[in-house]
Parts: sequence; structure tokens; C-alpha cells
Amino acid sequence: MPRFVTVEVMGKKHRVPEGITVIQALWYTGHEMIRGIGCLGGTCGACAMVYRMPGQFELLNGLGCQQTVRDGMWFSMVSNYPAAQAHYRVSELTNAKEQLFELYPESARCVNCNACNRVCPQGIDVRSSIWYAVFGDFQKVADLTMSCNMCGLCITRCVADMPPNLIGLYARRAQGALYAPPADDLGRRIADIAEGKFRDDLDQLLSLDVSELTSRAAAVGR
Repeated sequence: MPRFVTVEVMGKKHRVPEGITVIQALWYTGHEMIRGIGCLGGTCGACAMVYRMPGQFELLNGLGCQQTVRDGMWFSMVSNYPAAQAHYRVSELTNAKEQLFELYPESARCVNCNACNRVCPQGIDVRSSIWYAVFGDFQKVADLTMSCNMCGLCITRCVADMPPNLIGLYARRAQGALYAPPADDLGRRIADIAEGKFRDDLDQLLSLDVSELTSRAAAVGR
């Protein structure tokens, strides 16, 4: 027999099986999930959620598809949070590092409170990434925030009212498009594809049925 725990959803208590995720608990209790749900694999960041535990004053955070239910948990989804998102075309940026302060002037207001680091479900050093962006080291920003899933939980906690995830996204885009050196290997591979170098191999793969593809994939994996 499965064990059950008690959780509270929107002020109402429910008994749900132990070990399931928050999203699964919502399904189990009859809640229709239209917004705030996506990949179910902890990648897309759509299912940001907040919760409290009995006897704890701290508001905790996570992703609904990854966080498992616990007895006494009181949770709520954060499917969308208003953020001041700048609109720009990377191709039209002339000095992206200086224009950061035009597009996101609040980026210079960080007070080092560390709230963004504490809330990030990916364990990203969000605070440092903001300071690297302010000082123009976009490569470092990209290195620190590459695993960001854009859940937006950092926005909800920032006392300086900035969107750290959007600032990181801007820095990554600018770094890749404007500052990173060209990848010679990628250019050569694109040229090979354009010349049809792999056309025969691709046509052969497309002609295989599922069983043949499975066998070939198994052989490659050995």
C-alpha cells in the first residue's frame, strides 16, 4: 500500500501519495495545469513554485516537476512574474557592454543581498554574474549562467527590482554574437553540409526502418 502525506494547495488540504512531485500532486488532486508546466524534466523553468514547511519561517523555492511533496508542505505555483524585459536586436547593438545600462539601468543597483543565489534552483551564482555583467565580462557571465532555465525565481526575490535572468540572457546573446571569436570548426562543418558532403549518408539513414535504425544505434553504442 502506498504511503500518503498531507499537503495544502491554495488553502485546501489534500492527501497525496508520498514521493510524487508537486506537479503530479496537482494532477492527483484534480487541478488542471495549463500554464506553468512544460518539459517535466527540470529544463524549461516553467514550473517555478514556492512552499513553506510546518514550523519554518523561511519561504522555500523549487521547480514543480522536480520538488517532491513532503508532509505538511504548503505550496503555490509561480507560473508568471512581471519583469521589465528590454527589447533589442543584437545585430543593432553598437557597444553592448555600455548599452547594458541603457537597456537594464537597474543592473547597477545590486546590493549584494544574495537573495538571488539562495532562490536559484540551478545553484547558479547569480549575484556574481550580475557584477561581471556590470563590469563588462560577458564571457564570465555566460560561463556562470549557461545552465539558467529562465524560471524567473530570482526576479521575485531581487530587492533592487532587476531581472537577473534577463540580464544574463542579454550578456550571453551579446557575447556569442559580438565578442566570441569565430568557431573555425563550425564554419568548416557548415561548408561541408552546404556542399552535400553528408548527403549520401543522410539518405541512407532516412531509408532505414525503425528496427534497422535501432540496430545501428545499438551497434554505435557498443
